[in-house]
Amino acid sequence: MNGLRLALRQVRYENRAFWRNPAAAFFTFIFPLVFMVIFNVIFSGSGSSEPGFRPADFFTPAIIVFAVITATFTNLAMMVTNAREAGILKRVRGTPLPGWAYLLGRILHAVLVAFLLVIIVAAFGAIAYDVRFPWDRLAALVVTLSIATATFCAIGLALTAFIPNEDAAPAITNGVIFPILFISNVFIKMDQPPAWMNIISSLFPVRHFADAMAAIYDPRTTGAGFSGGDLAAIAAWGAVAGVVAIRFFRWEPHH
Repeated sequence: MNGLRLALRQVRYENRAFWRNPAAAFFTFIFPLVFMVIFNVIFSGSGSSEPGFRPADFFTPAIIVFAVITATFTNLAMMVTNAREAGILKRVRGTPLPGWAYLLGRILHAVLVAFLLVIIVAAFGAIAYDVRFPWDRLAALVVTLSIATATFCAIGLALTAFIPNEDAAPAITNGVIFPILFISNVFIKMDQPPAWMNIISSLFPVRHFADAMAAIYDPRTTGAGFSGGDLAAIAAWGAVAGVVAIRFFRWEPHH
């Protein structure tokens, strides 16, 4: 059996293990919806300078961004670190399963979970808040999500090289991503942010992902909905993270 078929079998094993932990699976899918409801309740009476703007119109694509990052970057950074420190990655390299096939199986499963979360959040926004799904920009949505999921998977794997042990994985991963989420037009609508904050947030792929998704969902956007500059910035981060992951990824525990 070739490596690609082995990777696809690994996806099946990862999926089986995922659904055999119903509590973890439940909170994986319910967590973004809880955030979406909370933010809509908090900001429902805040008003906006944009005519016809509703909090749900902003938070639906924003929570999609959060869900994708959680399923790819956060999940891979923590789970792969745990597997490394438990000696699983080291043992995998002693089996006929190629190491790259094992990692590809984990990556593909994370991408599948991310796309399922996109469907759930988009459907919840349409049903609960009457947020129109951008069917006319479906191609832009798929391309944006594909580039973003690949990039955040690469960043998650690259980060594992700098996480010393499994106990530090949640703190480091969340400590890296949550401040960026707050300044990147995800949790808070940054209508007129301070100049320094705008500059800092634009350095990271989260901001470009959020802006690209907001443009796809915004009915005032003309054309097919592709944000070329944002997609290029996301892809550049993915390329750099991929090089870092290949160069510094470790298969053996620190100890």
